[in-house]
Amino acid sequence: MTDASPNPPSTPGTAAEVFRAFLRLGLLSFGGPIAHLGYFHTEFVERRLWCSEESFAEIVALAQSMPGPASSQVGFALGLLRAGWPGALAAWIAFTMPSALLMLAFAFGHQWITGKTGLGVVHGLQLVAVAVVAQAILSMRKSLAPDLPRLALAAAAAGIMFFAPPSAATILAILFGAFFGLILPRPAQLAPSHPLGFRLPKSTALAAAAIFFGLLFLLPIADSLAPSPPVAVFNAFYRAGALVFGGGHVVLPLLENAVVARGWVDQQTFLSGYGAAQALPGPLFTFAAYLGASIRPAHHPVVLSALALIAIFLPGLLAVVAVLPFWSELRQRPLVQSVLRGVNAAVVGVLIAAFIRPVCSSALHSPFDSVVAVAALIALLRWKLSPWVVVIAVAALSALATIA
Repeated sequence: MTDASPNPPSTPGTAAEVFRAFLRLGLLSFGGPIAHLGYFHTEFVERRLWCSEESFAEIVALAQSMPGPASSQVGFALGLLRAGWPGALAAWIAFTMPSALLMLAFAFGHQWITGKTGLGVVHGLQLVAVAVVAQAILSMRKSLAPDLPRLALAAAAAGIMFFAPPSAATILAILFGAFFGLILPRPAQLAPSHPLGFRLPKSTALAAAAIFFGLLFLLPIADSLAPSPPVAVFNAFYRAGALVFGGGHVVLPLLENAVVARGWVDQQTFLSGYGAAQALPGPLFTFAAYLGASIRPAHHPVVLSALALIAIFLPGLLAVVAVLPFWSELRQRPLVQSVLRGVNAAVVGVLIAAFIRPVCSSALHSPFDSVVAVAALIALLRWKLSPWVVVIAVAALSALATIA
């Protein structure tokens, strides 16, 4: 992103225009959330002039500070800015739909993968997951835990993930980071902030916050009083979406606890889908569509897939709406900035713990597996290959090794 002078936003558009623009990006945006933000900047700031440089930077900062998928939240906000509520909904559907449908198709096709070749492909997807999560940790450490105090905080958060009860480990690690963020050394200057161009009533923001917290606390009660598969699935995936800070890869331990620990999905199926998700465009959170359809036993896998998909995205979108009218003022407060620095460092620790278990412990069974995973990581970091290229190459190599 450049520091060019602001481009004045163009006249308001239509939901159909927003849908067409985001559908194209949903089909072509490979590379994960950081790459998605680059695509958005090129398309909507430089080419279409839908918002100014400063507004885009503030929307990105807001999304990266909220729970939920950052790129989807930015897209939702851009659609809202361009065409109001219909535009926001159109942006989310268009950007999410392609990868969600592909993940749903893989969930059904995955059930039919048998024999050595099929099992080799599945194991290759698990090895790709090792490389992708390692890449995410290295990238996030540079920006979220760049100094010794925040590295120590990340290590402590990883320890919490290993020793705390699984059902509460992630939220305890995040709360730990928020608390100790208050005593981290503060920067000499506050991060600059620019006002956003949204005309969103504060009453709407308060309503979104009420829905966010209402669902977070009432869904577990509903699940305990009237247990049923749809309610249980919506509750599990909503909690995962509400508690994930740091974007797509950080949701891995939350989803693992939500579906594998409960016995809904086995570990091999879980990691295979996670590996497959790396080869697809669009948001990584569409992994939820695959998991919902893979839950066993289930009489209506498509319904559970749709519920899981909506539930995991909903809290992040509600959080953006709840904070938008207050964001520019809040972000200038030293207390808020300190809390966010601590939370971000804890996120690195959460991801490190997920990388060790279950990613590495479930995927690396031999020296050959380790060599392939390291080679995949080198291909991503040094050769800058697209994730889908690495997925295809590793899956093919693993299949050939299984046959040989």
